Parts: sequence; structure tokens; C-alpha cells
Amino acid sequence: MKSLNFLVIGKDQVILDTLKRIIEKNEGWKAVLINNESLSRDAIRSYHSDIVLLSSGLQDAFEQEIKVFCGELDQNIKVIEHYGGGSGLLLSEVEECFSETQNPGNRILHKADSREKTALDWLSGGKTFSFGDFYDPERVHFGALRVLNDDVIKSGKGFGTHPHDNMEIISIALEGTLIHEDNLGNRTEIKPGDIQVMSAGTGVMHSEFGKDEGGFGKFLQIWVYPKKRNVAPRYDQITLDLTKSHNSFQQILSPDPEDDGVWIYQDAWFHLGRFDHDIQTQYQIRKKGNGVYAFIIEGSAEIDGQKLDKRDGFGIYGIDDISIKSTSENTEILLMEVPMAW
Repeated sequence: MKSLNFLVIGKDQVILDTLKRIIEKNEGWKAVLINNESLSRDAIRSYHSDIVLLSSGLQDAFEQEIKVFCGELDQNIKVIEHYGGGSGLLLSEVEECFSETQNPGNRILHKADSREKTALDWLSGGKTFSFGDFYDPERVHFGALRVLNDDVIKSGKGFGTHPHDNMEIISIALEGTLIHEDNLGNRTEIKPGDIQVMSAGTGVMHSEFGKDEGGFGKFLQIWVYPKKRNVAPRYDQITLDLTKSHNSFQQILSPDPEDDGVWIYQDAWFHLGRFDHDIQTQYQIRKKGNGVYAFIIEGSAEIDGQKLDKRDGFGIYGIDDISIKSTSENTEILLMEVPMAW
């Protein structure tokens, strides 16, 4: 991409410094940091930035004022409300703000072998959406669903301490054991049947490692854009009663803290089902305007007439319900209902 000048506004200096390093890794990209809101308007006037990047800790009213202010300057300044995730998110946010193309269809298919492959000595798996060094303008997100990584971590290895902000981060353990640590004081083990959630909000530092007992830790790493920015960071973890997901969909996530499963700051509902061969069911959309992204963890299925195999992903929206049929034994399906606009 062309040379770009960024003005990055935020409250958390660690995250600001991280963003500067990420931005300036790209040839021709430069970043100026502002951690004092009162200096923002003068900096925008004088710096002549291409992009104003709104980072963590800012109030909604201030962010809205900055958008209006940049629009009134008539300098073609792009404003990005950054959702923390390091380089995995920033490039796609920048590309998307300059793009005018949109997918007009209401169905999208991501076959397992079309995913970007991760092949490191300690980490392997597949990325359904743009993440890290992988960027595909046709695979940035599905509505509020931003990341779906199918990760395998070698025991004793993992993701070192790193920051996130303004993102709902969900981990679903599939095999092995992961060790989670964060600056909120949590140190937990995540095992098959466990669901972990973090609302990164104004900023959280965390790490994930495979437990050092030999073997691997396998899990799904999922990010969802929140409907509310700059909330107080929070962490939660539950163990599912897997008997509830036999031949039916068990709710594992919702927007309601009093409902089944974990909860997040978004009008999203996740369901997990484990099916015998040739079981048919229906899924009813919970909120008008939402879409559903289905991920086949194991086995095979037919969803709304689309045949799907292991690790295939299929998104559909503009509908009220979908029909689902398992087409093999031991079929495991994750349904993620998310807003298409938020």
C-alpha cells in the first residue's frame, strides 16, 4: 500500500507504543502518538495525517467528536476505530477503509483447504479470516465475526504476553491443555469442554501456552467486534455439560450474563452440537439482521443445501432460520450468530 501518515490517539501508552512499532514495520508508514485528548484537535490540524487511529481508553462521545471534526476539515482523513489485535487486525482495517467493494451475496463458503495455513515449529493450523501476515480483502470478517483461527500449540510453547483492546476474545478447547495468564490476576487451565472469554475493553495483557506435559493443545481462537468500546476488561471461563449438546445445539455464548454459557458485549449467540448420522434440526435466528457462520469441527453436514466437510466454514444471512442435517457419525458443529452491522 502507499505511504501513509497515522495519528494514533489513545490512553494506554503500552498499546500506543505497540501500535507505532506495528505501523512503522510497513514501508512508508509513519505514526505520531497522542495520549492526551486535549491535544488531539491541534495535532490533527497540524500533522495532516491520512489516518486517525482511535485506540483504547477513549470515551464514545470523544470518538464521535473526532469523527465529526475530521469530516469538517475536508482533508479526506480516514478515521479508524481500532480493535486491538496487533498486526493481525491493523492491516485489514486500513485496507478496508480504502476499499469500496462489498460482497452483495448472502452466502459465503470457506472450504477447509482454502484457509491460510500456519506452519511454525510451535504453532500450526488454519486461519479462516485475515490475520497476522495473512490478508485477503475477501476474507476480512463475517459481520461482527472477525477471527476464526484453528490453532495447534506445541506443549511448553505458545503466545507470549501481548496486548489486546476493544475485542471480545473467545477460546474453545478441543484437545490437550492450555495455560492462560493475564494482568487481571488470572492463571487458569483450559481443557476440552471449556469455554474461555475475555472482554479486552480498555486493554488487557495475556499469554497462552500449551501445558508442558508432551503433546499438543488444540483450540479455536475466535474474535468478535464488541458493540460497546472501552469497557472494563473482564475474564470468564466455564466447563460445559457436553450431554446437552448430543443431537441438539447447546447455547455456549450470548449477550446476557444470566443466560446459558459465557457472555460478551455483542448481540451474538454461539451454539455447539454433536450429532449422530442423519440427524436433522433447525436453527432460529435470535435477532433480526444477524447472520450465522457455521464451522464444522468434525464430521460432515448439509446446511441450507450446502454440503460441508470437516473444518469447512459457511456463512449465511438475510434469513430467519436455517436447516441443518448431519451426514456422518460424530459430527460436531459450531454455530456463531453475529450482527452483520453493529
